[in-house]
Amino acid sequence: MVRLLHFSLDPFSRRIRLSLAEMGLAAELNEERPWEMRDAFLDMNPSGTLPVLIDQDGTVCAGVEAVGGYLDEQWPLETGSLWGTNPVVRAEVRRLVAWFDGKFHHEVTSPLLMEKVVRRFVSAAQGGGAPKMNRVRSALEALRTHLAYINALAQARNLLVGDDLTVADLAAASHLSVADYLGDISWDEVPDAKAWYQRIKSRPSFRSLLADQVRGMPPSSQYSELDF
Repeated sequence: MVRLLHFSLDPFSRRIRLSLAEMGLAAELNEERPWEMRDAFLDMNPSGTLPVLIDQDGTVCAGVEAVGGYLDEQWPLETGSLWGTNPVVRAEVRRLVAWFDGKFHHEVTSPLLMEKVVRRFVSAAQGGGAPKMNRVRSALEALRTHLAYINALAQARNLLVGDDLTVADLAAASHLSVADYLGDISWDEVPDAKAWYQRIKSRPSFRSLLADQVRGMPPSSQYSELDF
């Protein structure tokens, strides 16, 4: 069994948790609050970012791309890679993963997490306190734009890159699930994106995410509902 350092609402940790579950790999989950900057954590990943995977032989992989690549190469699926089965599909998967882990995270997930979650747990000297509502409003406006794009993709494709589940679906769902936990998504405005997310959310791999709870911050009422 591998060990995964994660934070329950970190979208990159969530993507790796989904990948592990889709690959049928058991993992011991150890929650890490990256803002605490523990020495033992920084020794494994000096950048202070999650996730960090520790294999049974002591191998340490730090960061979502390193961990994702390690899983794909160390335990290849008989049915083909979650990154796609040919160069054209893999290129589109990588494009969308970069979109969600880069643009979406910068514009939406990161500010929402910082303002609505992290500020609750850090001191005033570390930037804690009331959320900066101008950042929250900007993130929510960007979220509507991203949802419209996902809706357009879902109108044209069964899943985000065709008929087969890929890391693009896992990355998108991981980021969206954070906003969904916080109650920030109006799904009725994007019916095709909603139908796609319902399919991903209903997969067995998603069950552990739906059970997540952040102390003092219960999820939105629709978060754990499969038919919402």
